[in-house]
Amino acid sequence: MRVWEGVVLAMQQLRSEKLKSFFSLIGVILGVMFLIVVVTIIEGLDRYVREEVTAQVFGISTVTLRRWPEVDLNTDEERWRRTLRAPQLRYEDADAIRAQLTIPARIAIQSSSGGTAVGDNGRTATGVRLIGASPEVFPIRDLTIDRGRAFSEQEATAGVPVLVLGFQTSEVLFEELDPIGHTVRLRGFPYRVIGVLEERGSLFGMSLDNFAIAPALSPIKAVLNPPGIVDEVIIQTVDPDRLREAQMEAEGIMRTRRLLRPSEPNNFALETADDAISFWDNISRILFTALPGLVAISLVVGGIVIMNIMLVSVMERTREIGVRKALGARRRDILAQILIESATLSTVGAILGVLVGIGIATLIASLSPMPAAVSTKWVTVGVALGLGVGIVAGVYPASQASKLNPVDALRYE
Repeated sequence: MRVWEGVVLAMQQLRSEKLKSFFSLIGVILGVMFLIVVVTIIEGLDRYVREEVTAQVFGISTVTLRRWPEVDLNTDEERWRRTLRAPQLRYEDADAIRAQLTIPARIAIQSSSGGTAVGDNGRTATGVRLIGASPEVFPIRDLTIDRGRAFSEQEATAGVPVLVLGFQTSEVLFEELDPIGHTVRLRGFPYRVIGVLEERGSLFGMSLDNFAIAPALSPIKAVLNPPGIVDEVIIQTVDPDRLREAQMEAEGIMRTRRLLRPSEPNNFALETADDAISFWDNISRILFTALPGLVAISLVVGGIVIMNIMLVSVMERTREIGVRKALGARRRDILAQILIESATLSTVGAILGVLVGIGIATLIASLSPMPAAVSTKWVTVGVALGLGVGIVAGVYPASQASKLNPVDALRYE
């Protein structure tokens, strides 16, 4: 029994009995569709978190020093109380790291808060993220100037009240006007606009362009933190491979400054992007662990339906099988024929499930900020699962068909 002949017979059955074939395949279609939709969305989110979040929020090859972790899933009460008692970071901490770190790196300070920006034309932008930072934050965060310029090291040291606007903030305040040279008031204090950044888009539906950056030592420091306090110190190594080494050096510097004994835990947090998104790794691991069980339910149901359909098909074709055996067909030929037909039907269902799943995932991605990434690996897995279900479901019907006595089969009505 040639494989192609069995495939042709299965396709003929699909064409001649469309409704029955559809209902026999619906379990496989739904199982594979669910697999593709969920995996596509999870992998899309994974890629989005690792590429976009890392670049836009943390920066490439950076380690960030904070008072406490940006993300901490540990719910231990004692640890939480200890974190709340941690001393705040100071400008002197950044100066010490800048002076003592032996690994070539950019070092920036940054503090932020929400607020309102008012242009000299009377227009107001609300929900603006007000940032006080050092000039190094522009290359670290990959912030590209669209118009004007960033503030210089001299302006940052002198605390000159100059301002670089995010794209959205600039559009809201000045619309079609060139904002360079205009005045913007933050918490009542005037700043001269010297630059506008390129548009960066959104992250999970939240704008990345509604902010304003001024030198950390400018008057903005009075509205962000108490005197001498900074939210975070950002370290970006020139050589990405030495990031962990820089993290350990910075940890040693801070422990020395805070006179911590070897047995005492850190009262500060040093995080890389990988550390900060480790919570997502846990979530995706749980989802990928639970996924096979959920998909298996649909595939088992689909396999049982296909088995029943093939048993009915064997019964309907009993005389045909008897004729084949009478003409010399061997038991293994009949076995192969039924198995190939069952596998073909199930594989067609899997392919339909893949196509529907990709369509649904693409639709979700186009209608929401949730990304979707179609993986060839999972498409292959989906089709392979369909093929496997068809083979397993066809074993019993094929065995029954191959055992038919040709004389009894020819007499069957």
